[in-house]
Amino acid sequence: MDRFDLKGKAALVTGGNGGIGLGMAQGLARAGARVAIAGRDQRKNAAALKELGEGAIALVADVADEIQSQGPNYTKDTIDTLPPGLYNTLLKTDPNDRSGTKIVTDLAESWTISPDGRVYTLKLRRGVKFHDGSEMTSRDAKASYDKIIFPPAGVASDRKGEYLDVEAVQAPDPYTVVFRLKWPSGSFLMSLASPWNWIYRADILAKDMRWYETNVMGTGPFVFVEHVRGSHWVGKKNPNYWDKGKPYLDGYRALFIRDSAAQVSAVRGERAHIQFRGFAPSERDSLVQALGSKIAVQESPWNCVILVALNHDKKPFDDKRVRRALSLALDRYQGAQALSKIAIVKEPAGVQVPGMPFATPPAELERLAGYSRDIAKSRAEARRLLKEAGVPDGFSFTYKNRGVPMPYEPLGVWLIDQWRQVGLTVKQEVIEAAKYYAELRGGNFEVAADFQCGYIVEPDLDLYKFQSKDKSPANYSRYTDHTLDELYEKQGRALDVEERKKYIREFERRLLDDEVHYIYTLQWHRIIPHSAKVKGWTITPSHYLNQQLDAVWLTE
Repeated sequence: MDRFDLKGKAALVTGGNGGIGLGMAQGLARAGARVAIAGRDQRKNAAALKELGEGAIALVADVADEIQSQGPNYTKDTIDTLPPGLYNTLLKTDPNDRSGTKIVTDLAESWTISPDGRVYTLKLRRGVKFHDGSEMTSRDAKASYDKIIFPPAGVASDRKGEYLDVEAVQAPDPYTVVFRLKWPSGSFLMSLASPWNWIYRADILAKDMRWYETNVMGTGPFVFVEHVRGSHWVGKKNPNYWDKGKPYLDGYRALFIRDSAAQVSAVRGERAHIQFRGFAPSERDSLVQALGSKIAVQESPWNCVILVALNHDKKPFDDKRVRRALSLALDRYQGAQALSKIAIVKEPAGVQVPGMPFATPPAELERLAGYSRDIAKSRAEARRLLKEAGVPDGFSFTYKNRGVPMPYEPLGVWLIDQWRQVGLTVKQEVIEAAKYYAELRGGNFEVAADFQCGYIVEPDLDLYKFQSKDKSPANYSRYTDHTLDELYEKQGRALDVEERKKYIREFERRLLDDEVHYIYTLQWHRIIPHSAKVKGWTITPSHYLNQQLDAVWLTE
């Protein structure tokens, strides 16, 4: 006899298409409940329904929050899910610079750096108004940065670690902000141009540090109108915007569409002008074929890459010979050629985006383990190392992959095939995206997909995660390497470009060749097909940039 009688009851199980969620759904169904499951993957939903039997239904849904917080300083720090144009930053990247690395003014009208590189002085624009009509001054800038760098108890700041070099933020007069550093930093100017460092009203923060989590009050070119959860966000032109003559648009409507096919359909049907993140090659091709001259396409290297985390706490991955063998097995060049036709990846990746100022030249990159073009020689060496480390032919392990189709799915299939060719048997376990990082943080894996994506191509920001585990909570390979830590510190403090390049090369060689703490796969490639009516917008290597929209306009 069942312990519970749930006849006549209905139950919704989020994440009910697999694992514990599916087990719970089955238990509820056995007790008589009418069960609905919610999950992102339609195929997993369909498979789960077969197990649940007649009467169960499935909803294709992502149960993660649509917008984690209106204030990016507090929680998830993902501006691609936040509305554009409502705020300003002190500095920003030049919206016309395709590299996304040229810094220009925003709320600050100028800046100077002291000869020793430790004092940054910014002069603010006068007459800038918040949307409620109050004037923006250095007091607001200081309060906003103090919230990021020196958050009070009970307030989280995901980016506090980016500003460990800051000793103090000062506001000596209403239109001057001074940042005093503990040591010189080669990247600090770019940190001041972070698209997440919005300037808030100091008076509001003084009353309620969490107010911005659920409210909007900025200085940006657009003013908040409405947000309908799961549907859209609307902004209208700010008539009192400090940059006179802008914005060019009267307003915008941002649509929340999670499914990629639905996003393509919205652009094809001209219900949306642009999607800022990126489409797959096949989606680009279908839009070009359907719309012809009505569509424009911009493409760029993308400052994102899928990494392979190798858990140093699990045998045999504590042995660098095994880790090196896994990298040597990969034919990155053949993989790039094949996968670039179907996925948002393109080139073999080192620790910097190919073609950018600090990237290793291709000929030099080929000297690292797994980057040689002689794949037969590399795989022979991989087999030798595995045998030397005592790993038998046919050794089996599990590769945990993130439940996001593009590009995790095709890249995972490719990795497994590459490892098979050196005698390894690999099972793939796909984990729902909402639960995935709990697995990484908990070390509950042998080998797993990891992810690195930056708002600007800058070594400090791209390499910080690879410091020792006591310094970087994002080091999911779980190693301690003080030599790597020292190299990271040296490159960050080097003000001479050539000296900094030297330390970055040494860092890359130790990370990917000497110790193989992580494996880099293929650099992402960003593809933005958009309505040809959209003018004044330039693609960059980061989907976090150029969403201010103040200089965008539409032709007839």
